[in-house]
Amino acid sequence: MLSGPFLDRNWMGQNPDYDCSDIIMLGLPFDGTVSYRPGSRFAPEQIRLASWGLEEYSPYFDKTLERVNFHDAGDLEFPLGNTYKSLDVIEKNVFDIYRDGKRVFGIGGEHLVTLPEIKAVSKFYNNLAIVHFDAHTDLREEYIGEEMSHSAVIRHCSKIVGPQNIRQIGIRSGMREEFEFMKTHNTLAKNFSDLDALKDKKIFVTVDLDVLDPSVMPGTGTPEAGGLQFNELLDWFKYLKDFDIAGADVVELAPDYDASGVSTAVATKVIRELLMIMQK
Repeated sequence: MLSGPFLDRNWMGQNPDYDCSDIIMLGLPFDGTVSYRPGSRFAPEQIRLASWGLEEYSPYFDKTLERVNFHDAGDLEFPLGNTYKSLDVIEKNVFDIYRDGKRVFGIGGEHLVTLPEIKAVSKFYNNLAIVHFDAHTDLREEYIGEEMSHSAVIRHCSKIVGPQNIRQIGIRSGMREEFEFMKTHNTLAKNFSDLDALKDKKIFVTVDLDVLDPSVMPGTGTPEAGGLQFNELLDWFKYLKDFDIAGADVVELAPDYDASGVSTAVATKVIRELLMIMQK
């Protein structure tokens, strides 16, 4: 028998024991409905490898990953070309995570993967709310006749949790009708205090990495100028650390569009800091 040691392809600092973990990291390598540049299916694997270049200690939260009891379950496998079956696989596995008394941390993949997560999580909480970081509204009813699209994910989620329980941060692109929806339902958050109405809710945090400016995050499917800097995103995380975070995901890294690897490194650090605020 080989004696090793062998390289670990799981996320750095994870607890190898599922049963005694509080948070389950789940790779969601699906990008079947992207409307511009595909490739986010390759993100979960690349993020895991890049995580080993990080320190376990976060100076922003004065906490190490040892204090975050999370288990990396690896990537789900999806039937190629079948969006609905892929979404069903996600929903079933996320349901199992919450049935076991744990919380999910999804790594996409495109943003549509958030919808089955919300469907599953909403079965366990009747006061679920969503904090949505993104460059794009994602509030379409459909895209070119297809309702299951990453550009429609938050609209579909709003039918589950109610638009009054959604706050959107960093939005700077979308159709006029989508901006009217945000205005009607007051979903756009410009100040930290705009989140306070969700203080008594269970919060699902979904981060589309194109919320960051392309100067920080060029490796994404739909880059949009005028975005947040990393420290601005981190300031929102610092405010959210006192909220009751019931689940999270980080989506839309397309690593092959940034040959430098910087986008993947940024995505990995976003994940580390979000993990820090999930564990009290």
